[in-house]
Amino acid sequence: MMKLDPDARDTVGEGPTRSAPTGIGTEATSVMQAAVLTGPGRMEVARVPHPVPRAGEVLVRMRGCGVCASNLGPWSGPPWMSFPTEPGGLGHEGWGVVAAVGRDVTSVAEGDRVATLFQHSYAEWDVGPEAQVVRLPRELGDRPFPGEPLGCTMNILARSDIRAGHHVAIVGIGFLGALLTRLATDAGAHVIAVSRRPFALDLARRMGAVETLRIGEEDVVARVMDLTEGRGCARVIEATGKQAPLDLAGALTAERGRLVIAGYHQDGPRQIDMQLWNWRGIDVINAHERDPAVYIDGIRAAVAAAAEGRLPFDALLTHRYRLDGLGDALDATRDRPDGFLKAWVDLS
Repeated sequence: MMKLDPDARDTVGEGPTRSAPTGIGTEATSVMQAAVLTGPGRMEVARVPHPVPRAGEVLVRMRGCGVCASNLGPWSGPPWMSFPTEPGGLGHEGWGVVAAVGRDVTSVAEGDRVATLFQHSYAEWDVGPEAQVVRLPRELGDRPFPGEPLGCTMNILARSDIRAGHHVAIVGIGFLGALLTRLATDAGAHVIAVSRRPFALDLARRMGAVETLRIGEEDVVARVMDLTEGRGCARVIEATGKQAPLDLAGALTAERGRLVIAGYHQDGPRQIDMQLWNWRGIDVINAHERDPAVYIDGIRAAVAAAAEGRLPFDALLTHRYRLDGLGDALDATRDRPDGFLKAWVDLS
């Protein structure tokens, strides 16, 4: 773990050198600010040694980092969690400007705007392998660009195999669900958006959903069967990470349909209606990639789609926080107040 000594100038642990970089602009200093989780539901901003890229690595002056629902498990302080976290740890949806590159780096250069797949991006600076950096084109300007969740969206779309004419139910309209609604609609599918939040269903209609159903106010299964002449949906995407919506998603899936699990299930085992799944002969896809190279491919696809105007994500970044407000951002991600879709930390 990195030292939290504000006067540190040495190399710490097995990671990159933590001393002041040279030749990377006037804003470089020997220390930086980084978020540290100090206990369940507690965080502070620490001053820690500044990273320097080694061979094959890229140093990025972070401009922002999205807040991921996968952070909520560690934030709650489960038994397996260790505190304090490494400075900047858990932040993996970053973007910024290349400040320096290590030896043998060729794909990006100082001054390039990039999205990153680094793992310590709740900090002013982060460093990581060249292979986990994607250059952002000029067409995207200075827009916030949380590459990891956007890449995840594109990878989920690819795993879903949505075709023109399909009925597609999307259970859970948050950041991912809203974008998948637009992408599936653009692919020619008839999207049925399912959510418990009225404002989310309004958004889904704007994203192209042909039907919106509110959980708790109507019999969603019966209505979907009416809409699909009793068949169910050829594709169902579950995007909540909760047991009850997973049950619902299975019930909405047609015979020989595909159930795509895009929600991040992190609170223990799940029970499923295996009899139903067997009887209908459905395919079940866990759409969370684990290979960084596949994530990067998704981010590249997201960059291209955003540059072409096919990925309208800007208005979905609904809640912005400064670094010292990361705790509030995590609480909002957990509690999902009205109007909330996605939080991000402004590091500019």
